[in-house]
Amino acid sequence: MIRYDALDALPVRGALSALGDALESHGTAVLVAPPGTGKTTLVPLVLAGLLDSGAPARKVVVAEPRRIAARAAARRMAWLLGEKVGESVGYSVRGERVVGRHTRVEVVTTGVLLQRLQRDQELTGVDVVVLDECHERHLDADTTAAFLWDVRQTLRPELRLVAASATTDAQGWARLLGDAPVVEAEGVSHPVEVVWAPPARPVRPPHGMRVDPALLAHVASVVRRALSERDGDVLCFLPGVGEIARVAGQLGGLGGVEVLQVHGRAPAAVQDAVLAGGERRRVVLATAVAESSLTVPGVRVVVDSGLAREPRVDHARGLSALATVRASQAAGRQRAGRAGREAPGAVYRCWAEAEDARLPRFPSPEIKVADLTAFALQVACWGDPDASGLALLDPPPGGAMAAARDVLTAVGAVDADGRATARGARLARLGLHPRLGRALLDTSGAGAEAVALLSEEPPREYGDDLAAAVRTARRGGDAYAARWRSEVRRLRSASAEFTEPAAGNDGLVAALAFPERVARADSGSYLMASGTRAELSDGSPLRGSPWLAVAVADRPVGKGHARVQLAAVIDEDTARSAAASLYSEGQEVHWADGDVVARRVERLGAIELAVRPLRDADPVLVREALLEGLRQEGLRLLRWTPDADVLRQRLAFLRHHLGDPWPDVCEDALHARVDEWLEPELSRARRRADLARIDAGQALRRLLPWASGEANRLDELAPERIAVPSGSRVRIDYGTPEQPVLAVKLQEMFGLQESPRIAGVPLLVHLLSPAGRPAAVTGDLASFWGDGYRAVRAELRGRYPKHPWPEDPAAAEPTRHTTARLRRG
Repeated sequence: MIRYDALDALPVRGALSALGDALESHGTAVLVAPPGTGKTTLVPLVLAGLLDSGAPARKVVVAEPRRIAARAAARRMAWLLGEKVGESVGYSVRGERVVGRHTRVEVVTTGVLLQRLQRDQELTGVDVVVLDECHERHLDADTTAAFLWDVRQTLRPELRLVAASATTDAQGWARLLGDAPVVEAEGVSHPVEVVWAPPARPVRPPHGMRVDPALLAHVASVVRRALSERDGDVLCFLPGVGEIARVAGQLGGLGGVEVLQVHGRAPAAVQDAVLAGGERRRVVLATAVAESSLTVPGVRVVVDSGLAREPRVDHARGLSALATVRASQAAGRQRAGRAGREAPGAVYRCWAEAEDARLPRFPSPEIKVADLTAFALQVACWGDPDASGLALLDPPPGGAMAAARDVLTAVGAVDADGRATARGARLARLGLHPRLGRALLDTSGAGAEAVALLSEEPPREYGDDLAAAVRTARRGGDAYAARWRSEVRRLRSASAEFTEPAAGNDGLVAALAFPERVARADSGSYLMASGTRAELSDGSPLRGSPWLAVAVADRPVGKGHARVQLAAVIDEDTARSAAASLYSEGQEVHWADGDVVARRVERLGAIELAVRPLRDADPVLVREALLEGLRQEGLRLLRWTPDADVLRQRLAFLRHHLGDPWPDVCEDALHARVDEWLEPELSRARRRADLARIDAGQALRRLLPWASGEANRLDELAPERIAVPSGSRVRIDYGTPEQPVLAVKLQEMFGLQESPRIAGVPLLVHLLSPAGRPAAVTGDLASFWGDGYRAVRAELRGRYPKHPWPEDPAAAEPTRHTTARLRRG
C-alpha cells in the first residue's frame, strides 16, 4: 500500500508541476532541491507514473554517485510504495542487481550507467534519466551527463534528462543541457546554531592520507561535548574509514549511546540500521556519503571535522590515491544542514571561525584532479578521444589526458590516433580501471581474485602482502570479504567471454596492472621502474624479497620516497615479462662523479638489470657528456692560464661598452657557442683530463671578429698595459668590465691632467704609496690633484720622506724614484 502520508510530506511535491512542464516542453531540466525534500525518492516515482493511475507509464533510471546511496534510494522508494525492492523499484550496482520484470524505476551507480551506455548507446526502453547529486562533480557523473546529452542530440531526442542536486551550479548545468529550465524546490529547514570548536593547540594540516591523531582525538572530545550539551542523535563527518574507526575507538564507554559507522564498506545491515533510526540515542560516524546522498533520521547535532577526501595524481612518482583536504564551504553548508532537517539543531565545527573564509568555496571537480585513464578510455570508446565534442562543465586537463593516453597505449587499449582498439573496447566493458582490466585479460581471468582486491583497497588489517591479503579475503567473514567474493564471481564471468581460464599469480597481476611499479631491492629500500624509491613498513613480511610488484603506495609526510601499502613478491622473469615495454638496452654515456662514465646498460625503466663498461662509446654521446660536465662544473675544467683569464676579461670589457662585434664571453654565451670556439679539441676529448689540456685562451681567440678586421684593434681598444707619465707600462685590471682599474704609484702620475682612457672609458685609478699600498682612488685625476692630494700628501710625506711630495703635482715631473735618485740624475 502506497504511503501517501509520507509522500505528501515531501517538500519537493510543490515543484513537480513545474518539473513536468519543463520536461514536456524542453525535454531537459535542472532540479535544485535541498537534502530531504524528496528529489531522490518522490520525483522518480512521479516521472515513472507509479503514483498516478492516469499518468503514462515510463521507465526511469536514477544515477547515484555511490553504491550505498543507490541501494538506500531504492529501498526508500520501495517502502513508500509498500513493496519490496525488485518489484516496481530496483537497483543495480557493480556485482549486484535487484530488478524484476515489472521494474519501472531502476537506481544505478553512475559507473553502471556508463557501462550500459557503452553497450547500448540508445538506452533502449529507458524514457527518463535522473542524474542525482550532480553537484558532487564525480568524474563518472560528468561523463555520464556528457554521453546522455550526446545521445539525446544525435540518437534519441525524446529521451528526457533531469540533473538533480542539493546545491549546484544550476546555470552551468542548464547551459550544458541545452539551456534547460531550472526548477527549484523549497526545503523545510530549521535554524542551525553554529558552534566554533577549534583544537586548543595547533594540529598538523592533512598531508596525503594522513590526519593528525591530535585532531581525531579532538573530534572525539567534541562529540562527547555535543552529547552532553544537546539532545538528539549526533552525526559526525570524518574523511575516511580509518579515521572513523579511530574516533569510534575513542568513544568507548558512552553509556546508553550506540556508535555506528557509515561508509561505502559498511555492511548492508549497518547501513539499514542507520537509515531506519533507533530507540537508543546514536552517534553516527560517517564519510561524505551522508552529506546529501543519505538521510539519517533523528539527527539534531552535526560534528564536522572539516576534512574530506579527494582523488589526486602524483605524476612525478606515478602514484594515484585519495588525498585528505580541507572540506569546502559548500560541503560545510551541506553537513550543517543535516542538523536542521527535523527540528532546530546545532553544528560543532572543529576549526576556528577565522579559518572559514579561507576554505575553498566548492570541492574540486574530479576531472581536474583525478587520474583520467578510465575517462580517456571511455571517451575513446565513445568515439571522441580528446573529449573535445562532449558537453562537459570543465574540460579535461591536457597533461592528465596525455598521461592517460600513454597508459592506454601501453596496455593496447588505443591506437596511435587515440582511437579505441578491440582490446580497448573489451577493457571498457569490464567495469575496471584499464590497468586492472589489462591484468585480468592477460592472466586469462585467473587473476580475478587479485584484481578484485585491487579494485577496492582492502582494510589495513589485511596487511601489505597482496598474496596474504587474498588468502585473508578468501576465508574472511567481514563485509569487505563478502563484496570481494561477489566481485570475483563477476570478474570471472566477465573475463570468460574473452579468455580461457589459466593458473593465477597475484604478483603477475600487480606487475601487469602497474608495470612502472615493479621494484628491486636496492640499498635498504626498493627502486621502482618509474624511478621512485619506496620503503616497506617495519615488520612487513615482504622485507628481504629481491623483487616486488607494488600495487598501492603513498608518500609519507616530509619524505621524497613512497611507502608501500600493498605489494606482491615476484621474480625477475615476471618483472621483465610484465614490464617488457619499459625494457631498454644500449649505451649510456654521461657525466658523473666528475668525469665521463660510459656503460652498456640493460634497464627496466630506472632499474639497472646489467651493467658493463663501454670502451668504444659513441663519440657523439661522449661529446654530449663532456658538455654536460662543462655545464655542471663550469668552464674552469679547461686550462685557463693567467693570459687566458686576462683575455676573457678584456673581451668582457669590450662587449660591455662597445657591443657587437665583440663576443659575449659569459658562461651561458660560451656554452651556446661551443661549436665555434672549442672545436676541434672538444670532439677529440674523451675524459676530464682531455678537457684540462685545452688551452682556453687559444680557443677564445677563435671568437674574435676576424672577418671584419676589428680583431686587429684588440690591443688598441683594450690593451693589456698602458704607459703612464713616468714611462712605466702598467697592467690594467679588467676584473670589473664596467670600469677597469689602473693601480699605479702616485708619483708616476705627476703632471697628468686627466685620467687615462681606453675605448673612451676613463680608468679607475688606484693611486699607491711608494710601498705599493692604496693611498687614494679616483676616476677624475684633475679633481684629485686640486682637492684630495693635499690630505694624502700630509699623511704620507712624513712616512716616506725620501720620496718627492711637491705642492703642485699637476706641474711636477713624474718619477719612479726617490728624491735623492732624482738629484743624481
